[in-house]
Parts: sequence; structure tokens; C-alpha cells
Amino acid sequence: MPEITQLALFFAAALLLAVTPGPGIFYVAARTLAGGRSEGIASSFGTGLGGMVHVLAGSLGVSAIVLASAELFTALKLVGAAYLVWLGLRTLGAARRDALAAAGAATPVPPVGARRAFREGMLVEALNPKTAAFFLAFVPQFVDPASGQVAVQFAALGTVSVVLNTLADVVVAFAAAGIRSGVAARPGFVRRLREASGAAMIALGLGLALARRPAN
Repeated sequence: MPEITQLALFFAAALLLAVTPGPGIFYVAARTLAGGRSEGIASSFGTGLGGMVHVLAGSLGVSAIVLASAELFTALKLVGAAYLVWLGLRTLGAARRDALAAAGAATPVPPVGARRAFREGMLVEALNPKTAAFFLAFVPQFVDPASGQVAVQFAALGTVSVVLNTLADVVVAFAAAGIRSGVAARPGFVRRLREASGAAMIALGLGLALARRPAN
């Protein structure tokens, strides 16, 4: 394994990346604002499992194959982009419908539940080829080939990164839940936050659709 100083540097860099807003964080925020803390935490663990898909794929070399193939990369990014845009549009629609329901002009959108939030969180992360590119570009810099078992080192470091990402998502879920309960008397503010999260997911989805395959 890498030396202590290298591990400390990896931990610091992974922590910084974990708190950088991305599809997972925006989905967790939107899910929490809509369905409460339980759905937010469930979606956090879902994004964590989706991240582990990329860690396993990277350690086995599957991600490298996908990124090396223009066709596979394009297919994955378009599916992931479409899914993010769909979630964003659904978030916008649900926020507006709930606002109308509060005014007595429509029926509220029922909560999706923890299981669905978990599944959707997993897909948000698993269908993001940028996550695969990140693991293949970032983690290998801290792998020590001289120590052997490169795949095991990759999996261990990748798991650390996923754990940090998941913890960051859980913090976001708790923060969003606090905002949701603290401004319960101001539904308009919660609606704007949900709409902002939905718009962010749409923007990230469109950005993903335009992403280019990393150069070899």
C-alpha cells in the first residue's frame, strides 16, 4: 500500500472531491426536501452503492474498456444524461404540483419511499461515466505497483473515496431535512429549493450529454 503521507494526501483530496456538488448531492437534496430525512438517507446509501459499482468495475478493468470504446462511452453517458434530466424534470413537476396542492388546486405528489429513493440514487451514480473516469484518473495515482495486488489497492482506495462521498451525502440529507422542517411554514421557500435542485440535475444531465470521452 502507499506510504502514510501518500494516504493522507489521498484522503484530503478525496474529501475535497466528496464535498464538491455533483449529481448525487443534488439528488439527495431534492429527495430529502420532497420526502424527508428517511428518503434522503436512503438515496445517500444508493449513491454509495452506485459508486461501488464503479470501484469494482475499475478494479476489474471494465471501466477502462468502456472509456476506451467511443460507442460504449457514448451509450452510457446518454443513458445517464437522460436519467438525470428525467429526474430533474420530475423534481420540478413534483415541486410545482405540491405547491398547487398546498393552495388546494391539486392533489399532492405521494412520497416515493425509501426503497425507490435508494434505487434511484444508485442509478444516478452508476450511470455516470464521469465517475468511472474519475476513479481511473484519480485513484491509480496513489496505487503503489511495487507493493503488488494493484487491483486490491485500487478497490481499497476507491472504497475510501465512496465512503467519504456517502458521508457527505448523508450530511446533505440531514441539512436538507433540517431546512425542510425549519421552514415548514414557508412552503414557497422549500419549493424554490426543490426547483433549484431539479434545475441543477437537468443542467448536470445536459452537461453529461455533451461530455467528451477522456483522451487515452
